[in-house]
Amino acid sequence: MNFSILGAINVLSPKDRGSTKIAQDIAYGSAARQKLDIYAPNGSHAKLPVVKFIYGGSWSDGDRRHYDFVGRAIAALGYVTVIADYRLLPEVEYPGFLDDCSDAFAYVADYITDYGGDPERMALVGHSAGAYNALMLALDRRYLAERGLLDRVKAVAGLSGPYDFFPFDGKITLRTFGAVTDPKKTQPINLVGPDAPPMWLASGDRDMLVYPRNTVALAKKLRAVGVKVTERHFANLGHPGTLMSLGLPLRWRAPVLAEMGDFLAGHLKASVVRTRPALNSFGQPAD
Repeated sequence: MNFSILGAINVLSPKDRGSTKIAQDIAYGSAARQKLDIYAPNGSHAKLPVVKFIYGGSWSDGDRRHYDFVGRAIAALGYVTVIADYRLLPEVEYPGFLDDCSDAFAYVADYITDYGGDPERMALVGHSAGAYNALMLALDRRYLAERGLLDRVKAVAGLSGPYDFFPFDGKITLRTFGAVTDPKKTQPINLVGPDAPPMWLASGDRDMLVYPRNTVALAKKLRAVGVKVTERHFANLGHPGTLMSLGLPLRWRAPVLAEMGDFLAGHLKASVVRTRPALNSFGQPAD
């Protein structure tokens, strides 16, 4: 999706009233793009579980401010929610963006108690390239192990993510990964082990950018080693659909937010806060 369009959609879309942005422009590093925003449910005084959402954009585009609708939606379920920018191509190459995502996660683990979050109950959620980033943090144990955070990721949700795309044969993957010396280690599917956290993997059957076979293959590999995984395919959604259906205007299209929320609640020991019922285009409850 064109990110100027996404920004306009974000500005014009109604947001969940049960949450608010409680902090913004917090630096987790010295680079211009190493900043994050934090969202939380309204009126909460308890220590809440934490969700770090990682947006996509082919590792070359993206702006955390365009994802307020996501931060507000997840926070309204009962989570302190963090959305961080990270350096992109051509400023950094693989694995620079993963280092940034890890550093942002480490910052959250250290300071989220100041914002009402529980650093012992944390989850990663990502869409598209952001789902790849989230899965890499969870499966390539080096990133969080070297920061002393290996046991902090209690659950992962990936929306429309690329997990099994070697050999590199497209402009995006060649540009991002073509120069690495051991390309197979860039693939989440090759890093699956029995110590991986529980996962919720979703894809749209109409996705022509990141084919659903990525979700199918990774879920199969996770099951084979005994990792708890929920695999969901939404018949009427394309690549942006799993993301856009998190927001109020398009939530009627598929129960992505509700099902993901139930999964997170089960693994973060959280109270389930029900979202507004999904409505169709006529303002009536969706089937």
